[in-house]
Amino acid sequence: MSSKTNQQAGAAAAATSDLVSQLADQLDVHWTTQLRPRFEGLTDDEYFWCPVPNCWTVHPDGGIDFEYPPPEPAPFTTIAWRLAHVIVGVLAMRNHSHFGGPPADYQSWPYATDAATALHQLDDAYAKWIAGVRALDDDELNRPCGPAEGPYAEYPFIALVLHINREMIHHGAEIACIRDLYTHSPEKKKEK
Repeated sequence: MSSKTNQQAGAAAAATSDLVSQLADQLDVHWTTQLRPRFEGLTDDEYFWCPVPNCWTVHPDGGIDFEYPPPEPAPFTTIAWRLAHVIVGVLAMRNHSHFGGPPADYQSWPYATDAATALHQLDDAYAKWIAGVRALDDDELNRPCGPAEGPYAEYPFIALVLHINREMIHHGAEIACIRDLYTHSPEKKKEK
């Protein structure tokens, strides 16, 4: 093999192995510098706050509002509900299916009945997910997702990683916006 061929092979290997880092860092940098800091100080009042009537939420007894398929239009959801969706549906179920995490599903999950517990569950599920992604190699990124992903079973695993990145960024932004609405709502301003 020529020196130029060795250099090209080395560069190609570095570029592909760096893909895992780029995928993980896309989410992890956002999580570390923007998203997770926005959740600091989340109170139980914010966690359960219903900005409009008939919100879907997690209830103090640990129950959760849920229908499949959801009604049209879908109800507005509280921070508690949105965190539960991220914890269970976005992260924990995928951790179980792909990275050896404990079983997780919407029907049997112990939903957090306070903000601190929800954030602990979120941190735990996120840590398992990002560690699993960082442990992937190029072949694993290109393998099919498998039956746990239903109609997306044949998609390459890289598509799932990108989907989870989008879900985390999307739902995290929604939660941050609801916190802003809570802070600036007329009834909260009167309390100050």
